[in-house]
Amino acid sequence: MEIPHIESTQLVMDDCRRLTGPSLVWDKPGAILDVLIEDMEMDAVLKCWYQHCDQILAKINWRDPELNHRRFENGFNLVIAAPIDQLYSATLILETAWYFCVCELLGIEAQDRDGLIQDIQHEMRDERNAALLDLQQAAAAHRVDFLVDDEIVSVGHGEGSISWAVDAIPVVEQIDWSGIHDTPVALITGTNGKSTSVRLLDGIAKAAGYISGVTSTDFVRVGDDVLDMGDYSGPGGARLLLRDPRLQVAFLEVARGGILRRGLPLRRASVALVTNVARDHLGEYGVNTLEALAEVKFVVRKALSEDGVLVLNADDAGILAYMETVEQPRVCWFSLDKKHPHIQLAINQQGRCCFTESGDIVYFDGHETQAICAIEAIPMTMRGSAQHNIRNALGAVGVASAMGYSIDQIRQGLTSFNSDENDNPGRLNTFELRSGARVIIDFAHNAHSVEAVTDTVKRMPARHKWALFGSAGDRSDDEIDAIAQGVCSINPAQVVIVEIEQYLRGRAPGEVSKIIKQSCLDSGLAESQLSFAASPLSGVKLAMEQMQADDLGLFLVLSEREEVIDYVKEHS
Repeated sequence: MEIPHIESTQLVMDDCRRLTGPSLVWDKPGAILDVLIEDMEMDAVLKCWYQHCDQILAKINWRDPELNHRRFENGFNLVIAAPIDQLYSATLILETAWYFCVCELLGIEAQDRDGLIQDIQHEMRDERNAALLDLQQAAAAHRVDFLVDDEIVSVGHGEGSISWAVDAIPVVEQIDWSGIHDTPVALITGTNGKSTSVRLLDGIAKAAGYISGVTSTDFVRVGDDVLDMGDYSGPGGARLLLRDPRLQVAFLEVARGGILRRGLPLRRASVALVTNVARDHLGEYGVNTLEALAEVKFVVRKALSEDGVLVLNADDAGILAYMETVEQPRVCWFSLDKKHPHIQLAINQQGRCCFTESGDIVYFDGHETQAICAIEAIPMTMRGSAQHNIRNALGAVGVASAMGYSIDQIRQGLTSFNSDENDNPGRLNTFELRSGARVIIDFAHNAHSVEAVTDTVKRMPARHKWALFGSAGDRSDDEIDAIAQGVCSINPAQVVIVEIEQYLRGRAPGEVSKIIKQSCLDSGLAESQLSFAASPLSGVKLAMEQMQADDLGLFLVLSEREEVIDYVKEHS
C-alpha cells in the first residue's frame, strides 16, 4: 500500500515505525509516528490528526482503539495501540490519518478516502494471525515472556524457551508448558558504561558457574560463543540471545536508539540498571533535551517484573532529577560517597545500596553491611584511578546482588575482570610498549565518556602525554568542541587529529578535523603540537614512532579498533 506523501516544510512526517514493547510514550505494542511542525498552531494540528484517526478507525471497525501522543518542542510522537499481529496495519492508519490531516490544514484536495481505507483493511486481513494472539495470551497465563519478530515467535527465555515460525504455531493446548520458563534478565542502560557493565556482570555470572549471555554494541555472546558481531543493543539482539537454549542468565545492553525505534525487547526483567544520563544524540525522535533523554533511559522501569529492582547511580544529577518525579518501590542506589543523602536514606530505611568506604566496595542489603573487596583489587579501576569504573563496579554489585549472587561470587567476578582487549575491548585497554611508553586505547566518543577517561589519565604520571582522537560527523560543532576540550584537559604535549572516513555522516572530508584543530588552539595548544592523520591506524603509527620512554598516549579509537590493537600489541 502506498500512501500519498505531501512535501511541506510546515508539516513534516519524520518517521513511522512499529513498537513491539514498552516505549517512551507507554507500555503497549502498536505504532508511532514522529511529526515536525513549523509555523502552525500545534494544538490545532493535534486535534485535526485525532479527528482523522477516529474517522478511519470507525470505518475499519478497529476494536477498542487507543490513541495517545507526546508533545515535544517542535512536534509530536503520535501513537496507536495495536494487537501484536496488526502492527504494520497500525503504521498505515497513522500515516493515512496524517495525510488527510495535512491535506485539510494546507487546503489540498485529498485522494479517495474509501480507496485508502480499503487498502488498510486488505493489509489487516493479510496480517491477521489468530494463532499468534492465542500464543501471546497463553504465555501471559503461564507467566512467561513472549517474544516475536517478523519470522519467529518464542515463549520463555534461554534454556526454558521454545521457538516457532510465526506461520507454524501449534495449537496452544498441544504445547508442553512444564519446561517453559524465563531466565533472570538484567537490562543495562545509560549514556556511558553500558558495555563495561554487561561484560563485568557476565564475568560475575561465569564466576558463579552459570552460562551467561550478553548483548552489546559489539556482539551477542552466549558463554564464550559469539553468535554475531555488530551493534546488537536493540530488541533484535535481545531476541537472538534469549532464544538460545544454552542461556541461563542474560545481561542486555539497552541503547537509546533501540528503545525509541522499537521499544523494549521484553516485559519480564529481574533488574534494570541506569548508569548515567548525559547529553548525547539529542534531536532524534523528538528527544531534544537532557530531561527527555532521561525519560528514554527510564523506560526500562516498564519492563521490570513485580519484584524487580531498579539500580541507580546516586552521583548522577540527571538520574536524581528524574527520580524526583516518580515513585519506585524497589531501588538500589550506589555512590562513591557513603555520606550521599540517598545512601544514608537507604541505610536508615533498610533499603539496598552500594558505596565505597575506606578503600573498599561495600554493599548494604537492608540489614547488614558487607565489604566485598578493596577497590585496588579490581583491575579495571586501575588501582582506583578510573573513578568511572569504580561506579561501574558499584552498579554491577547492585545488579548481581538483586539477582541473588553471593558476596563471594561477586568478589570473584570483580577481581578477575581485566581492563584489557579480552575482557573489555575498547575500554581503558592499557599496553606497555617496548620503547618504555604506555598506551591507553578507549572507545570514548562523547563529551561525558571523554571526561571519564581523561579524569583517569590526569591521575597517571608521565613524562609527556599524547592524545589521538577524531569524531563522528553527525555530532554538532559544539559537541565536537566539547570532546576536543575534554581531550585537551590532560595537557597533551602532542595531539594527533584523525579523520574517520566511514563516520563522516554528511560532513565534507576534513571538516571535522578543522573544528577539532580550532578547539585545540582555543585550549592553548600551539599548531606545532598538532599533527593530522588520514585514519586512526595511520595516526597511531605516527604517534608511536615519536613516543619515548615514560610517555603516556591516550588513543580514542572509533574505527579500526582491531587493527590498532593488533599493531600496538606487536610493539608491546
